[in-house]
Amino acid sequence: MSELILHHYDASPFAEKARLMLGFKQLSWRSVEIPRIMPKPDLTALTGGYRKTPVLQVGADIYCDTALIARRLEVEKATPSLFPEGQEFVAASFAQWADAVVFQHAVTLVFQPESIAVRMGKLPPAAQQAFVADRAALFAGGSASRLPAAQAKLQWPVLMARLQQQLAREEGDFLCGEPSIADFAMAHPLWFLKGTHVTAPLVDDYPEVAAWLGRVLGFGHGAHSPLSSEEAIAIAREAQPAPLPDEDFSQALGFQVGQQVSVAATDYGVDPVQGELLCVSAEAIILRRQDERAGTLHVHFPRLGFALSAV
Repeated sequence: MSELILHHYDASPFAEKARLMLGFKQLSWRSVEIPRIMPKPDLTALTGGYRKTPVLQVGADIYCDTALIARRLEVEKATPSLFPEGQEFVAASFAQWADAVVFQHAVTLVFQPESIAVRMGKLPPAAQQAFVADRAALFAGGSASRLPAAQAKLQWPVLMARLQQQLAREEGDFLCGEPSIADFAMAHPLWFLKGTHVTAPLVDDYPEVAAWLGRVLGFGHGAHSPLSSEEAIAIAREAQPAPLPDEDFSQALGFQVGQQVSVAATDYGVDPVQGELLCVSAEAIILRRQDERAGTLHVHFPRLGFALSAV
């Protein structure tokens, strides 16, 4: 079986979610460091244009979005499960909410002037400007909008008080009693806030929350070793994509296998990826695409949060 290869960078909150899931499952993986801002030519050679962080590579199969990465990790190692039996809907639905709503609040709070001055203060002005311009482009054209700072500050204590209450009453040590995808989706925005002394009190002022976050971060990142982006591309080029799932998607969707289509996120990072439609499974959309450097690739996207259109 091909190695798990995570394309990420250290400071990415969603990459931290993926790293923690790998640690929870005690999986070994290879680490490819990618640029924080565009251009990302080695990453997009694999994805076809998808630019968000992280991306999971398994041979010639490329998995976009942590919601789908979680399901691929379930295939890799079924236990411990990210979707505990009887809690599958609750855990996945909560995770989707946290990845959107809680993360949106965290981004606004982190990007306040007093916080960003600490995070980026050591960077040259040109690098700071390039980062801000890149993030503006990332959020252009999608359904997600930047939450006003006043609104984020007003609402954040409500979110934390609800979480504090749930943790105080839960019989187990985690949101669904036992660890699940819900914990990792809720943890990564709080990990982001913990990055500086300016925003850390937004977590630390809630003792039950801080203790729970410590338990989640305690899973670590698993065993990993570095890999260059050139080596990752060579691995993809020399591999064959895995067999497709044995699922027939409804023709009522209006698409046919083999059709040229485009897939794009709907919230932000809406850069479209074009390819040949291979499969629409219960959770995923799979495209075949050809890259002059990486060869034949199967690129996997979640159905939720992504748009499928004809080319």
